[in-house]
Amino acid sequence: MSKRALEGKLAVVAGFTDPTAALEQYPTPPDLAAHIVHLADLRGDVAGHTVVDLGAGTGMFALGAALRGAARVVGLELDRDALAVARANERRVGARTPIHWVNADATRAPLCFGEPDAATPDAITVLMNPPFGAQSGNEHADRRFLETVASFADVSYSLHNAGSEEFVESFVDDAGGEVTDAFRATFALDRQFDHQTAERRELDAEAYRIEWD
Repeated sequence: MSKRALEGKLAVVAGFTDPTAALEQYPTPPDLAAHIVHLADLRGDVAGHTVVDLGAGTGMFALGAALRGAARVVGLELDRDALAVARANERRVGARTPIHWVNADATRAPLCFGEPDAATPDAITVLMNPPFGAQSGNEHADRRFLETVASFADVSYSLHNAGSEEFVESFVDDAGGEVTDAFRATFALDRQFDHQTAERRELDAEAYRIEWD
């Protein structure tokens, strides 16, 4: 499936029905999700692998990985309502790989993959758009997600607020990993919370590919 075709499939993914500001529930645009999944697949990090979408929201990354032929996909999300939408989205896009939806806190992910064998993929890839920590009381939220990722992933792709390079590289270095790729991303967000003043604004972000020991 081409990147354009993947984007077209993801374009039908429904967003949050009642987003929560404290959880920073902003949807990942289908074009950006398709771009990241496409890059991950080109790097050999999707097809035949276990892919985990941490803080899956309504399932954008999990669905993209399932459409691109991951061996198995796990979408972990705290919000039950969002998870219900994600399950409906799975039926809507007709993903080729079944997705295991888990209702849990991504910072305390109840995941145990065991030792790889002939029947189990030998690599774990995380795709995620964690909360940036922009809300009061939710500072450093993306750090807590990275701490979880470092505990079980072989490689991860994540979105962060613009200006996060020093933080991400320092954290990854301390954890014994390596940032192999980084690029800027800009995407539009429609107004969905009372504290937002503009009907639509451009959000500057950064995406990172990280290899973990």
